[in-house]
Amino acid sequence: MIPKPHRASIVYYVADIARTERFYNETLGIALARMEGAEPFWLQGQLDQGLEIIFFEMEGTRGSSPSLIFDLAEGGIDDVVAALVAHGVTIVTPVSEAPGGWSADFLDPDGFGLGLYQSADKPRSLKG
Repeated sequence: MIPKPHRASIVYYVADIARTERFYNETLGIALARMEGAEPFWLQGQLDQGLEIIFFEMEGTRGSSPSLIFDLAEGGIDDVVAALVAHGVTIVTPVSEAPGGWSADFLDPDGFGLGLYQSADKPRSLKG
């Protein structure tokens, strides 16, 4: 069985990160923090019920944004992707570097894009 993710984030690709920052901070009152590690910075915020929203300035195409990203608390992203493949899941982007860790993208049965993320301090495989 594939391990259950412990939290999820919604990731948006936006055309103008400064405009997005002003809108969410000033208009909606959602505090977004500037995160360094990618050019330009990205924005990250937490809603009251624990849902995280993340914004990257990059070109997005219809269907690629927003994305639901599952965080793997214990690591093992290589194992999870292998298990998804074994279940016949379409992998869109294999495990690759992401800001502060590793990510992979896949499709659900209806073709909706989903993703995985794990921080770099966790092992990519939990198999000994």
